[in-house]
Amino acid sequence: MKPKTLYDLVWTSRPLMQAAEACVEKGLAGTDLTVRMRAVLEILLSDGELPVPDIAAKLEIQRQYVQVMVNETLASGFTVQRPNPRHKRSPLLALTGQGRALIDDILQKEMALMTHIATDFTDDDIATALRVVQAVTVKLKQITDEQP
Repeated sequence: MKPKTLYDLVWTSRPLMQAAEACVEKGLAGTDLTVRMRAVLEILLSDGELPVPDIAAKLEIQRQYVQVMVNETLASGFTVQRPNPRHKRSPLLALTGQGRALIDDILQKEMALMTHIATDFTDDDIATALRVVQAVTVKLKQITDEQP
């Protein structure tokens, strides 16, 4: 039954994210990073210097919560603030050398883990799963946006 299977897929996302977060947290042991700090560093690595509102948009969470996360990365020396030529009151956040080296190392270990897990699946399996999850996410967001 297609709707029930899709329903099961949607609701499996929560245990999947909990398991992924627990695995990431375990991999961060001894790094002085939290899962939420790691998220900030990963975005800065992939997108370069960004202000807090842009990081919040990429994470799809409230700016105020991201500010707390950013403050932790600043206090730990993994990021620094730089002037933002486009907005005086919203500085750019950038990785320090220490932050860049740390997130590079973490991502390398995480990719090795994904390589290990991926041996149980074909490339087509993974591509199909990704396509379906992305499409369902878009449709659910559209429905939410349409509702008053």
